[in-house]
Amino acid sequence: MTILVDKNTKVLVQGATGREGSSHTLAMVKYGTNVVAGVTPGKLGSNVGGVPVFNTVKQAITAHPEIDSSIIFVPAQFNADAVYEAIDSDLKLIVDITEHVPVHDSLQFVDYARNKGVTIIGPNCPGVMSPDECKLGIMPGQIFSKGNVGIVSRSGTLTYEIAWVLTKAGLGQSTAVGVGGDPIIGRDTVEVIEMFESDSETKALVVIGEIGGDAEERLAMRIKQKGMKKPIVSFIAGRQAPPGKRMGHAGAIVSMGSGTAAGKIQALEEVGVRVAELPSEIPKLVNEAIQNS
Repeated sequence: MTILVDKNTKVLVQGATGREGSSHTLAMVKYGTNVVAGVTPGKLGSNVGGVPVFNTVKQAITAHPEIDSSIIFVPAQFNADAVYEAIDSDLKLIVDITEHVPVHDSLQFVDYARNKGVTIIGPNCPGVMSPDECKLGIMPGQIFSKGNVGIVSRSGTLTYEIAWVLTKAGLGQSTAVGVGGDPIIGRDTVEVIEMFESDSETKALVVIGEIGGDAEERLAMRIKQKGMKKPIVSFIAGRQAPPGKRMGHAGAIVSMGSGTAAGKIQALEEVGVRVAELPSEIPKLVNEAIQNS
């Protein structure tokens, strides 16, 4: 099993004909993702690598009712409209790649999606990857391999780096989920961990965190209150960041003494999560965690 996406996922690309949308549509198709259709207003009748393009999500789903998921490459100023269009079309999963989405927009459409029972990953995320089955995002497919390690990450670049060191060590991945680095996102680290807990294929988890926010502290609290069936290894970026420093992500801001790397590491270690000092240490810790579980 995997979580969120697999070989049966039927994908719609919103913003399919733009520079980023077309490039990644072609990359997803090449990987083997079942990209059924694309949407760009005014581009009805065109195609991207053989993928037909429609003016609206409704048109695309009328022509291809099997579509169940969407990936969005629509610019930030129009992003919310694209998300609402996908939600109102009853798609079960929306991966929002777009950066610089206004926080107020995210607040509204994330809440709307939850009320509708729709899962959003992102915005400002690298997407979801189930190796050898489905790439719903911008992750470089060649660095991933099929296996039983689940990854949930707030950082796109670190997702790639740690997936690669796992792959080189012979530790394949079940699914990798980049939840995004904005202050307001859809499904967060704790919620994705819950999904992995229910996945029989996943034997161990890697949590890639960073300074700012409270996702890692909430994960530690969840483990303390409910326990975990599967071992977790973590890496927290930003150990050397001074208080108040803003890093690459809007959500990675340390303020008022909370959200520090030291605080996150301490909270996780107190509930039995082993935290690596360097990404290169992750495979060794994962192997030990699996052997001791």
